Amino acid sequence: MINHDVLRKPRRRSASREALEHKILVAAEEVFAEHGFNGASVDTIAERAGLSKQNMLYYFSSKESLYNHVLKDILDLWIEKMALIEQAGDTPTVMLENYIRGKLVLSYTRPLGSKVFASEVVSGAAHLQGYIKNDLLPQLEADVALVNSWIEQGLMDRIEPKHLFFTIWATTQTYADFSAQISLALGKEKLDEDDFIQAGDFLTHVLLKGLGLPPR
Repeated sequence: MINHDVLRKPRRRSASREALEHKILVAAEEVFAEHGFNGASVDTIAERAGLSKQNMLYYFSSKESLYNHVLKDILDLWIEKMALIEQAGDTPTVMLENYIRGKLVLSYTRPLGSKVFASEVVSGAAHLQGYIKNDLLPQLEADVALVNSWIEQGLMDRIEPKHLFFTIWATTQTYADFSAQISLALGKEKLDEDDFIQAGDFLTHVLLKGLGLPPR
């Protein structure tokens, strides 16, 4: 489970300490994305960060502490940036398009974080149970209520909102979690920004039409 001590408001830290902790977490995210929690080691993370194991453990006391921080960082970012109810726009079309494209931006800019999250969920989400219940689900319920209000106003087709969100999450995160497969299919070494823009064009076209919404 996520240690909720890491959720408390942190003490003010120096800029140099924050920079070093960020460097460690970037290295940890890379290693966890490559090897998963069980396959990753503190030694590998420390080496990737350019630190001794002892020095790194001064800042993060264990592999599990590092893992919890990496998971919390990506989930906090998703919840902060990806709440549908917080999207700019005054119509379902604009707000949903911004939501879909915003999810793709996160898949483009934080693909390794997405892979760490996916690996954790596939393995049973043992470290995420509390976070999902206390943070993610309340946000989902607020977004579902918004979609239901649009349905009741006759602004879009009558669908099951939760399955809409599951579909958006799956289709946008696949460009991060399965980027190697998509790159091979497109005949490229790696996906670039244009690929994510094209994915956004396609997904918004298909999903918005499927919801009975007019195009932007």
